[in-house]
Amino acid sequence: MIYKIVIQLLILLGVLLSCQQKRSSEQETNTLSSKGDTVTVIGESVYTRLRFEEVKAESFRRELITSGTIRAIPNYYAEIAPPFPGRVLKSYVRLGQRVEPGSPIFEISSPDYFNAQKEYFDAKQEFKQAELNLKRQQDLLKNGVGVQRELEAAETDFITKNSALQNAAAALKIFNVNPEKISLGDPLVVNSPIRGEIVGNNIVIGQYLREDAPPIAIVAELSKVWVVGQVKEKDLRFISELDSVEIKVAAFPEKVILGKVYHVNEIVDEETRSVQVLIECDNKERILKPGMYVTVRFVGNAEPTILIPSKAVLQKNENQFVFTKLSENQFLRKNIETSGTSSSGKILVKSGLKVGETIVSEGGIYLLVK
Repeated sequence: MIYKIVIQLLILLGVLLSCQQKRSSEQETNTLSSKGDTVTVIGESVYTRLRFEEVKAESFRRELITSGTIRAIPNYYAEIAPPFPGRVLKSYVRLGQRVEPGSPIFEISSPDYFNAQKEYFDAKQEFKQAELNLKRQQDLLKNGVGVQRELEAAETDFITKNSALQNAAAALKIFNVNPEKISLGDPLVVNSPIRGEIVGNNIVIGQYLREDAPPIAIVAELSKVWVVGQVKEKDLRFISELDSVEIKVAAFPEKVILGKVYHVNEIVDEETRSVQVLIECDNKERILKPGMYVTVRFVGNAEPTILIPSKAVLQKNENQFVFTKLSENQFLRKNIETSGTSSSGKILVKSGLKVGETIVSEGGIYLLVK
């Protein structure tokens, strides 16, 4: 019996509260009137719930934070593999060693290289013989005892032998070998093509390497590196406005490394809907290691920007709007275009508001006429 009485009392209480809320809603509706986008407040019940703020232009730096990966710059990176199959005879380097362009890396003995040398020396010998024969035929003809036909044949042979010698020399020069400074049977010394540091060393003396062997030494100049940042396609419009980049590494959280945008890729990754942005960074302290993950913070120039509280912005369907104060009891609904949120939570206004206007910074929901 008591249980039924309690249930009836709760139902009665709910009906009374519903009626009270309905009367309150009707009273609020009766305190507002609208004409177009202008809302007029009648009485104090709604007005006392509103907060106001004057629109001002604040100095604002646009920020964009994303992830990135360290990569060696291709022009400052070389993977060195043997040009011929052969056996490694000597190593000239160790890990961490600095090298210059032309510094010896390793020495290899190769039948193919020997054959290239032999072709060069054979061509050189034949060229000398053709040169001597041409000179002899010219002297004979000059003294009146030569034959024009034999001179022409000597000239043709000289041209042919000279072409063969140049081709044989070119075959050696491909491997940075000076043909004039080698002897037949010398092993091939493979040199570094760039200045840098030995960051990979798999040279094993006595090892036989095949023609398709992977690189056995890696040289890289890491005083400058690239950071490959991933930027969502919707944020690409901000990149051209950003003139500096800050890089942070988990291993050195207190360290901020500055960089600059080097290149923005033209292709969007269809899976991640992002674009690669290459950032060039000084790395003289060798903090940044290729393959390392970093945090990339794009920072724009300080610009005067209108920022308003997030509570001031209302939305209906796809339109965002605020209420501006026309007089003590009249407010104008104005559509605005926004362009993101600041780190403090304020909304960036791209268009729709002017400096000096007064907006309803809080409580605008009470000006909505049903």
